[in-house]
Amino acid sequence: MAENGALCRLCAYACAEISVRNSRFIAELFPAGGQQEAREKLREQKQRYADAAHVVHAFIVGSGAEVMGMSDDGEPPGTAGRPVLDVLKGRRCTNLLLTVARYFGGTLLGTGGLVKAYGDAAKAVLAAAVFETLTAKSTFSCTVPYQLASRVQRYLRGIGVQDIAETYETEVTLRCRVDTDQTQALAAFITELTNGQRRAVIQDER
Repeated sequence: MAENGALCRLCAYACAEISVRNSRFIAELFPAGGQQEAREKLREQKQRYADAAHVVHAFIVGSGAEVMGMSDDGEPPGTAGRPVLDVLKGRRCTNLLLTVARYFGGTLLGTGGLVKAYGDAAKAVLAAAVFETLTAKSTFSCTVPYQLASRVQRYLRGIGVQDIAETYETEVTLRCRVDTDQTQALAAFITELTNGQRRAVIQDER
């Protein structure tokens, strides 16, 4: 879980599988930028696992994890989608979809068994996934003389920026995304570096 109760986001697709009394539960996690993207990915999953007995899902999206959805997909009400969603909520994450495809193994699990199986499948894929703390981001750009570009690049990399777009013309323009809480110091650095001749252009992202 993220520090201080902050929300997390999924870094990349993850998958895990468990078996309960010969039933296979294939759990998969997908990043989803919004409700529409989650539903489109769910449609793809239902087509992919058309031969499965059930394709249960839950999703959470929104900057404050305020939009949630789930489905039991034919399992007894409350035995599948709800436990999967509860596991997601416990992880304090957003912008992701979790699906669990079940291949029936011939033995009925009962309502308690289903709740445990779907919950365990969700926990297994979360354990296999990589998350990062969700932080507010801003877009940054500045244009500086060639002789100062390397110093700006070093500063940006020093605060954890990995992807810096560079345009070389009469001067060098650098663009990237930075944590919003670092923008004030970054703007001050550019002003000081250029003796007040250049200003950083910073725009907060929603």
